[in-house]
Amino acid sequence: MRRSVLVSVLVWSLGACSAPEAPTAPGVAIEVDATAPGRALEPVWSYFGYDEANYTTTAEGKELLGVLAASSSAPVYTRTHFLFNSGDGRAALKWGSTNMYTEDESGAAVYDYTLLDQIMDATVESGARPFFELGFMPKALSTRPEPYENSSTYTLDGGSFYPPRDYGKWGALVGAWAEHAKQRYPEAEKTWQWELWNEPDLPYWEGTPEEYNQLYDYTEAALHAVLPEAPLGGPAVAGGGSLFFRKFLEHCAVGTNALTGKTGTRLDLVSFHAKGGVSVKDGHVQLGLGNQLRLHRAGFQAVKAWPQLEGTPIVISEADPDGCAACPVSLKAANAYRTSPAYGAYVAAMMKRSLQLAEQEGVSLRGVLTWAFTFPEAPYFAGYRELSSHGVHLPVLNAFKLLGALRGAQLPVVSSGALPLEEILIKSVREEAEVDGIAALDGDVVRILVWNYHDDLVPAEPVRVTLRVQLPSAYAARAQITHTRVDAEHGDAFATWAKQGSPETPSASQLDELHQAMQPVELEAGRLVEVVGGRATLSFELPRFGLSLVELAPAP
Repeated sequence: MRRSVLVSVLVWSLGACSAPEAPTAPGVAIEVDATAPGRALEPVWSYFGYDEANYTTTAEGKELLGVLAASSSAPVYTRTHFLFNSGDGRAALKWGSTNMYTEDESGAAVYDYTLLDQIMDATVESGARPFFELGFMPKALSTRPEPYENSSTYTLDGGSFYPPRDYGKWGALVGAWAEHAKQRYPEAEKTWQWELWNEPDLPYWEGTPEEYNQLYDYTEAALHAVLPEAPLGGPAVAGGGSLFFRKFLEHCAVGTNALTGKTGTRLDLVSFHAKGGVSVKDGHVQLGLGNQLRLHRAGFQAVKAWPQLEGTPIVISEADPDGCAACPVSLKAANAYRTSPAYGAYVAAMMKRSLQLAEQEGVSLRGVLTWAFTFPEAPYFAGYRELSSHGVHLPVLNAFKLLGALRGAQLPVVSSGALPLEEILIKSVREEAEVDGIAALDGDVVRILVWNYHDDLVPAEPVRVTLRVQLPSAYAARAQITHTRVDAEHGDAFATWAKQGSPETPSASQLDELHQAMQPVELEAGRLVEVVGGRATLSFELPRFGLSLVELAPAP
């Protein structure tokens, strides 16, 4: 296990020391107009997920859920697999279970919500809300119950991925859980979101597209019989451009409902997944923002093709740089990006560009879910796709803290360092870096998040950013500025751990140092700047992959 953390350090070191430098952007001017009419900012970044449902109730899982909920000004939603699976509830890599459904000797359903309640209790008590994934198939209902568990950690061949032997019993299961949730969690109908299954176009579903559509019809009828206002969606396919996805949309729009025989099935939200792709090229890690966005666009266009679905919210219920959260850097060297600030810069750029793409395609984007959580049994900083390692926050979690501060009306941002969207879709970010931002007005407070992103994890000189903000009339002669930063020197506990010698088990003093290093750093707090002609101007250097949150408020 020691090798995995060393590989992570070595791969990033290779990118930082021996790879050729990327082209350096000249100084960048960013203009923000806080007097322009804005529209409500959609906090699409407040969605998270993970495979291992039983990690929710671990000490680390509960702590991280609380951090996520407390760090966001918008409601945080969490999604996890295996909530209906049979088993003993042990926490294990890429597995989970609650044993919520069994049958007695006569074949009658027996429900036990003990473990499922613990998972939902931990989620709700943290302040987060479930994005409840209905799945997978309990052993007693599976058409192939044996063998039930997967044959290995990274193989999908267990009995939980098969259709039900009785669709009516599946519907009864969904209805029974909905009734229980309604009684135990009074806000479930109005505040939870629901989704059927995960990636049924992959071996997570060993049935046909038509059988999945039938499962959805039974699920929709059962859930809405109990919770008529609960938003339900799907199909959570691995690819938004897939035939499976198009068949499902067609079924809901104009197909024949398996229960009613009528045309169409209620669909409250549409979900699909997208993974950008990472590789090691010329000795350094290379990300793929352009491909990520192309996959988002393909899903948007597939939904847009059906007039019946106009205005239906879309949740990209997994949107990540790569495909396997539970694969450490020891299995894939390119996963070294996960412990670097580059991951957070990628996320920030992806979120803004996804909102821009949705507007361009005329669809409603509700959420862009990051499939990352914590792996309590893994070594420190082993290169899993996680937000926290043994309670130590990674730089990407700090990116979400800064994104979570944004609220209110989204403001226009014009940056000389922003690349045209079409160029990113075609070329990704492989030449000039992208220096851009997203801004919001909350009352009289202006918040601007600025990033310096490139696909290649190679060294580059910092960029000089000149930020000019046209301010509302509430500002008089001066504005008060707070500037918070995340980069390789600020809010990067992994870099601190590497400097400590990558200890397998950090000492108490080393842990104190890591905890001090894991928070975003205020570079300036409450500095007063002159407002001239209604405009405040500030200038700062932004390192490659750095994130700066600038907050302006009227001077006291």
